[in-house]
Amino acid sequence: MRSTRQVRRPWCWARVVIVGVRTWIEGWPVYRQLTGTDPLGRGTAAQSPKSKTLTARTETADKVAKSVCPYCAVGCGQRIFVKDEKIVQIEGDPDSPVSRGRLCPKGSASLSLVTSDRRQQKVLYRRPYAKDWEELDLETAMDMIADRVLAARDATWQDHDGDGHPLNRTLGISSLGGATLDNEENYLIKKLFTAIGAIQIENQARI
Repeated sequence: MRSTRQVRRPWCWARVVIVGVRTWIEGWPVYRQLTGTDPLGRGTAAQSPKSKTLTARTETADKVAKSVCPYCAVGCGQRIFVKDEKIVQIEGDPDSPVSRGRLCPKGSASLSLVTSDRRQQKVLYRRPYAKDWEELDLETAMDMIADRVLAARDATWQDHDGDGHPLNRTLGISSLGGATLDNEENYLIKKLFTAIGAIQIENQARI
C-alpha cells in the first residue's frame, strides 16, 4: 500500500529559509538606507509597512474652506478641511498675506477647539453663594443678562456732571471683547454699548 504522506524535501526548506532571510534583510531599514535612494534615512528607508499605507486627513477631505484663526488679533489664515460635514483638519493657509501658511501652537491646535468633547455646549450659571453650576436654556440666560444690564444702567446713569455739563452715560457697564470675535461682531458690540450709554469698551486683543 502506497503512503499518501508527502515527503518534505530538504532543498524546499532551505529555499524557504533563504527567501525568509532575504525578505528580512530587505525589510531592514539600515539595508534600505544603504542600498536605496534614501541614504539619510529620512524617507522611504524609515517607513514601516503600516506607515506606507497611511494617508493624510487632508487627502480624504470632501472640501476646503478658508477661515481666520480665532485666537489673537494677528489674523492668521487657516484652511478648514471637511469630510462628511465634519471638520477633520485645520492647517495654515499659504495664500494668507498675514501668515503665509504658518500657525503658532495655539492656531495649530484649533481642531481641538472645535471638536473637543470638553467644549461647553450649554449655558452654566452659578447663583450667588452657590457651590455648584446649574444649566440654563439660552432664552432664560439672555433674559437674565438683559435684566441685569438695564438694572445696572438705571442705577448708575449720569445725566450731567457737577457743573451742569451733559454726560448721558453710565460707568456701571463695560465691555471686554474676546479675540474670537470678528470685525462684524465687534462693530455690533460697539454700536450696542454706545447706544446704552457705556463708554468703557475694549477688546482683549489690543491689551
